[in-house]
Amino acid sequence: MDRVQLLEMVRERQLGEINRRDFLVKGASLLGSSAAALSLLSACASTDGNIASPVVNEAAAPIEPGTESADGLTMGVVSYDYQDEQIMGYLAYQPNQDPRPIVIVVQEWWGLNEHIKDLARRYAQAGYVALAPDLYRGVVTTEPNEARKEAIALTSRDAVGEIAAAIAYLKSQPYTTDKVGITGFCMGGALVYMSAANLTEINAGAAYYGRPLDAAEAAKVTAPIHTFLGTEDGISADAVGAMHKVFDDNGVPNVFQLYEGAQHSFFNDTRASYHPTAAEDAWAKTLAWFSTHLQ
Repeated sequence: MDRVQLLEMVRERQLGEINRRDFLVKGASLLGSSAAALSLLSACASTDGNIASPVVNEAAAPIEPGTESADGLTMGVVSYDYQDEQIMGYLAYQPNQDPRPIVIVVQEWWGLNEHIKDLARRYAQAGYVALAPDLYRGVVTTEPNEARKEAIALTSRDAVGEIAAAIAYLKSQPYTTDKVGITGFCMGGALVYMSAANLTEINAGAAYYGRPLDAAEAAKVTAPIHTFLGTEDGISADAVGAMHKVFDDNGVPNVFQLYEGAQHSFFNDTRASYHPTAAEDAWAKTLAWFSTHLQ
């Protein structure tokens, strides 16, 4: 992989000097797969006025394995096998309960930050066993250029494979059922689609403002998919709608929810783009979706 070429390609995309199709063709050649190129595309969305900068500047402590009990939850960092290495993720669940369904929570391009950990805890409080994979290997940033570099590094690895490893780890635990949901945001939203297209273990997905799959990739999805997007997002609602049309044609249960006036990252309550009304509605709809498809 030529990192310099990748960075230049990202710059060209953000300046409008390369179209989506050429970006994906060139990216697939450099990265080795169209799925990796699509992940990179989702991570290099233009940082224009519709995508607000974070308002939280958090200094992340080094990630070390270890769990604790608080507020009725067991939560903390766990490690698990992926190929020939140990990788980590943030786990949260209610102990001493009957086995519960799994929800994989996939980060935005900022990394496994406190917002994503908080979401894992919210899913645990709602009755799921939640795990947020640490796709950046401990790196958390609030600076777009650094986030872009981490996203590029991620596409040189098998992000979907790491998600599969997280699922395999949880399925081996006595406190989980065999039902698996996945949710993600921005870059993580795109990974929801890609995981659903490539992992048969997934039973339902909820994707927030992720770049949509092309028709060929969308045709591989069999798990029910619920998409959430704002009208003020830079991601094309028409392109998302075209993906959902493929789901319809293939008989895949799906919902495309579009929120008037909501921006990119409308669900993230640590950012200026947070839209409380849309976020609260999307949360309720996501819980209902998983309740329907993961029981």
